[in-house]
Amino acid sequence: MTADKLIDLLVARLVRDHGSSKHHWRRVIGPLRVYSRATHPHCNWNATPTGTIADVALIENLLDDLRMAHPLLTA
Repeated sequence: MTADKLIDLLVARLVRDHGSSKHHWRRVIGPLRVYSRATHPHCNWNATPTGTIADVALIENLLDDLRMAHPLLTA
């Protein structure tokens, strides 16, 4: 999976489960950072969401779930 597809998945789940707009969630999620598999063999991506405490908490919980299903992304 690529970073763009993972963001699309995050946005779709957030809109479905918590409402608001796609634009809102994309802005709050921000860009995903993809690291080298050589230095990060177990999970090579990270996000740093910004926004309200409630929005960040929702995103962090979803990120934890998705790290289990998609630990490695392609560039």
